[in-house]
Amino acid sequence: MRRADRLFQIVQILKHRRLTTAQELADRLEVSTRTVYRDVQDLCLSGIPIEGEAGVGYLLRHEVNVPPLMFNEAELEAIQVGMRMVQTWGGKELGSAARQAMIKVEAVLPKRLQAYQSLMFSPDFYLDSDEFQFLDPLRNAAQRREYVKLFYQDVNKALTEREVRPLAIYFWRGTWTLLTWCELRQDFRNFRVDRITGLLRLNCHFDPTPGQELEDYICQMDAQMREREAEK
Repeated sequence: MRRADRLFQIVQILKHRRLTTAQELADRLEVSTRTVYRDVQDLCLSGIPIEGEAGVGYLLRHEVNVPPLMFNEAELEAIQVGMRMVQTWGGKELGSAARQAMIKVEAVLPKRLQAYQSLMFSPDFYLDSDEFQFLDPLRNAAQRREYVKLFYQDVNKALTEREVRPLAIYFWRGTWTLLTWCELRQDFRNFRVDRITGLLRLNCHFDPTPGQELEDYICQMDAQMREREAEK
C-alpha cells in the first residue's frame, strides 16, 4: 500500500471509530506500530485533528473531509465490475443508483484512466425481467425493519404464505436469498427471491429481539461450520 493511501485509510478508520489503538491500526493496515506512530504524527503536523497518544489510542474530535485518493487500474476495474453486476442483478433502485454513482466516479478520473474499461461484464440477455421485482421492496422492508407477508412457491411447486421479519438478502450460487425470522416456525428461514410469487408489506415494524437478529444467525452458522470441521 502506498504511504498516501495508508494516511488516507488511517483518517477513514478514525472517522468511524471512537478510540483506536496503534496496534489496531497496524493490524488493519498490515504495518508496524512504529509506522503508525510516524504516520499519525505526520497527519497531526498537516492539520488533521487527531487526539491521543501512543499506548492509549487515537480519535478524531472533529469531522474531517479528506478528498478521496485517485484509483489505480485494479481498483477502478473492481468498481466497474461491481457496478455492472448491481445494474444487472440489484433491482431497479440500486441499478439506477449504480449508474449514477459510476457517472460520478468517471467525472473525477484523470485522463489516463478515462478510457479504461474492464473486460468483465454482467449481461442481462437471458434474465427474466420479473425475476428481481421483489428485491427493492424486500430491501427497503429489511432496512426499515418492517414485517412482510410472503406468498411463496417451494421447489415442489407447493404454495405457502408466511409472515416474516426480513433480516438480509444474500446473493450466492447465482440466486438472491432472503434471510428471515419466520413467525410461523419461530426460527430462521431462507427463501429464494425468484420463488416469491407475491409480497405484502404490513406497515408494522419489529424491534430488535435477542436470538432473532442477523448477528445471531451468523453466530449460528459459524457454530455449525466449526462442528462440521471438527467432525472431519
